[in-house]
Amino acid sequence: MDLSRRRKLSSHVETSSMNDIMFFLMLFFLIVSTMVNPNVIKLMLPNARSGKQAMKQPITISVDANGQYFIDRQPVTATELEADLGRRVQGLESPTAVLRVDKSLNVQKLVDILEIGNRLKIKMVMATAAESGK
Repeated sequence: MDLSRRRKLSSHVETSSMNDIMFFLMLFFLIVSTMVNPNVIKLMLPNARSGKQAMKQPITISVDANGQYFIDRQPVTATELEADLGRRVQGLESPTAVLRVDKSLNVQKLVDILEIGNRLKIKMVMATAAESGK
């Protein structure tokens, strides 16, 4: 009589190291996915025959310390500002203007220009100087 125990064969895969690998992969993909820019999709865009082009440079509106107005370095009086801006943005889909106002002026001049831009539906961006103390 054979009383010896028969050994049972079992297949077993060690997965303890897989947990570490999966953790590092998950961490890597989370970090990489935050750095990816979603606007990097490469597309072949169709050709258009229309001659209408988008505005590449915004309009620059400047007001110096003496209160003189300039549109793209051309002097304009305060009363002509709205009419001249209206002529320049006519026909543009989304006009943009950069405001360059001297820091010594009061805020009312800036508010007046912003109101003109609001009436003409112009996107306004205010230019500032970088702070040199930091």
